[in-house]
Formats: sequence, C-alpha cells, structure tokens
Amino acid sequence: MRFRGSPFREVIDRQLDLFAHDHAEVVEEANARLDLYTTAGADNAEERYGAYLDTVETGTEILADLRDHFARTLGEVEAERYLADFDRAVAKRLPAYALEIENR
Repeated sequence: MRFRGSPFREVIDRQLDLFAHDHAEVVEEANARLDLYTTAGADNAEERYGAYLDTVETGTEILADLRDHFARTLGEVEAERYLADFDRAVAKRLPAYALEIENR
C-alpha cells in the first residue's frame, strides 16, 4: 500500500507488514470471530460480536503501540503527520481496526 506524498509511507508499509506477519493469529482470529458472528442466530449474535470486538481491540492495541513507539522518535510536527498517515493506512489496509486506532 503506497501513500503518495507521505514521507512515512515506507516505514508505515513495513510496520503494517510486520504486524500482519508477527500477529497473523490476531488477524485470523478476528476474521474467524466475525464469520461466527455473521452466521450466528439471534440468541448468540451479541456474545459472538463481543468476542469479535475483543479480538479487534487486541489488534488495535498492538498497532497503537507500534505507531506510538515510532511517533515518540519524531519531532512534534512530524509525529502529527506520521500519526495521521498511519491511521489512514490502517483504515485502507486493515479497516476492522480503523475506528479504534483513531481513538487511541
């Protein structure tokens, strides 16, 4: 995924690749739990959706830690740009984590 004009595109691409590789089980579990939710009957849907959200929250925490750790190495102006670019990249590449990442 490339973001034209972003000085952080390469590092963000690498970070998201690293997340996808090192935490593939989290992504796979979230996808599996979403599938369970979408096929659940009315009596199980709420519980299954909660389990899905828990897994998404775990992935979001990992992504936010990755993002925030790198942002601390930058100056204030650069960090603001990086944070916005990172969140935008997550929204495009890992949309399940987009809403929560912006709130962290």
